[in-house]
Amino acid sequence: MAKLNPRLAVYPGTFDPLTMGHVGLTRRGLNVFDNIILGVAESTPKRTLFTVGERVALARDVFRDEPRITVESFDCLLIDYVESRGAGSIMRGLRAVSDFEYEFQMALMNRKLKHDIETVFMMTDFKWMYLSSTIVKEVAQYGGDIRGLVPGPVATALSVKFGVKPQEWGHNHYI
Repeated sequence: MAKLNPRLAVYPGTFDPLTMGHVGLTRRGLNVFDNIILGVAESTPKRTLFTVGERVALARDVFRDEPRITVESFDCLLIDYVESRGAGSIMRGLRAVSDFEYEFQMALMNRKLKHDIETVFMMTDFKWMYLSSTIVKEVAQYGGDIRGLVPGPVATALSVKFGVKPQEWGHNHYI
């Protein structure tokens, strides 16, 4: 295997949907890494709203003007995917202490499997600490206003999925 590039990171996730927290973390990651691959997981224990193709297309649309961010899907063990891309780093976001235990376990397992690939944890911006894809989907499903929580293309896609017109956002408060 060729030498891994420590300045190339894979930021993995389901991104169902991509939130402003994900976007902010990815852009901030470019202050640490030369390039980032947003790795959209095909296989996930979570039930997804968007297909993997839709999630990749939305993320590519959001990052279309950023040549240092590549978006692609993967369907294998994360550490094998990272190695196959020549990346020396995995970037993970943390919102709160509650995220840390799971992420720490995963980082240790990845380190055991491939000791030359580092996991780098980055804290999300404080304004997105409460934000999760699950919460966004629930708010969108019941007509809550998601503007500013997700990028424009994602807001449009959510409105189509749930049959809610953007002008109706904020008028239905079921949750």
